[in-house]
Amino acid sequence: MKRDIETRADLETLLVEFYKIAIYDEQIGHHFADIDLESHMPIIVDFWEKVLFGKSVYFNNPLTVHQKLHEKFPLKFEHFVRWVEIFGQTVDRLFSGEMADAAKLRATMIGHNLNQRLNGGVQIQSL
Repeated sequence: MKRDIETRADLETLLVEFYKIAIYDEQIGHHFADIDLESHMPIIVDFWEKVLFGKSVYFNNPLTVHQKLHEKFPLKFEHFVRWVEIFGQTVDRLFSGEMADAAKLRATMIGHNLNQRLNGGVQIQSL
């Protein structure tokens, strides 16, 4: 039986596995082409540690980061849908439990929020 997401190390595992798929994905991989994952990973793990565990370790504004990406390569509704899909599949492959479910819900909410702020439009459905 899979265990739940419980630690920062679990988040690191989740995100490393997520990016292994996302950066090569035909639909969204191009958005990650210019990202230095080695330096980005601690920041994104901080973000998820704040989102899921409530730890005060992330102080940036994710909207600002995504606005810059959006200017370079537009982040469309279908890109957010695919991001949520890959994230949810990765969570399901590795973890099971209350925090895993919370991670998938938060990913859906984040994808929806970023899409709304950048594009307006349709709501992303939960997985």
